[in-house]
Amino acid sequence: MDRFKEIESFVSVAAHGSLSAVARQEGVQPAVIGRRIDSLEERLGVKLMLRTTRKLTLTHEGSAYLEDCQRILNEMASADAAVTLGGARATGLLRVSAPAGFGRRHVAPLVKRFMAANPDVKISLDLTDRMVDLVNENVDCAVRIGSLPDSSMISIKLGETRRVVVASPDYLGRFGKPGHPYDLLQHRCLGLGPNRSQARGWSFMAHGEPITLRITHLVECNDGAVLRDWALSGLGVAWRSYWEVREDLNNGALVEVLKEFAAPAMGIFALLPQRRHLPLRVRLFVDQLKLTYADLAYWESGGKYIPEPPLPEA
Repeated sequence: MDRFKEIESFVSVAAHGSLSAVARQEGVQPAVIGRRIDSLEERLGVKLMLRTTRKLTLTHEGSAYLEDCQRILNEMASADAAVTLGGARATGLLRVSAPAGFGRRHVAPLVKRFMAANPDVKISLDLTDRMVDLVNENVDCAVRIGSLPDSSMISIKLGETRRVVVASPDYLGRFGKPGHPYDLLQHRCLGLGPNRSQARGWSFMAHGEPITLRITHLVECNDGAVLRDWALSGLGVAWRSYWEVREDLNNGALVEVLKEFAAPAMGIFALLPQRRHLPLRVRLFVDQLKLTYADLAYWESGGKYIPEPPLPEA
């Protein structure tokens, strides 16, 4: 128990940046908290904190140890909650990363639903198109689309999406409709430029064989929403995800071309750090994503219909 109390005190001091603040919280003298940190450092044989009268700084070893201690305490809290009040209760901080455009439309709304069902969980959602380092950046779950690099991470398939070539009726009226992927080489194409997802080119299938075309873009932007807007305005042809342009296709603002050459669907995955036991909050959040993205009605509604999780068995 003393050892566990030392770890709790270490995590609290690191979070508050002060021995005195933790001491006031516990109703003890600062010297008591200091002795716990000293005992912990002596047992480990390393210095975890550099303490002066004005400042407290974690050492390199202290920063690494803090991450493990936070994870352990969070998992213990989840385990305790699972056997209290007659059922599972998720607690703690959940850190999620997702691509900016997809995350804005298809992750953020689920965060709101998840928090309503799990009020003791705090969530930090990072929307970015860069490949985050889950371990070094302490991310619990990253949503990724498309092929995954080989790694020691755990990947869970959540659903599928596909890319479509689209243009406005006005553009097709002025420049004609491409009948084969190679016709795109003569068209005004809008692209993501050096973005990793399209760096290899636009992908198609012809006679059962994959085709990847290196497209010379008329104009480039690193924001997919801007490319969609440009396509809507008639500026050119874009290769976009179906979830992004589904409503535009349904109302006729955009037209899908080269449908018979469409590449196979891409997977939507949850990428998790290699951990033996996932905190309850992570498992429940991944379950929410999987339940939602595997439901065709969700995509057909443009994300307006979000399925409810099944009720627990009596």
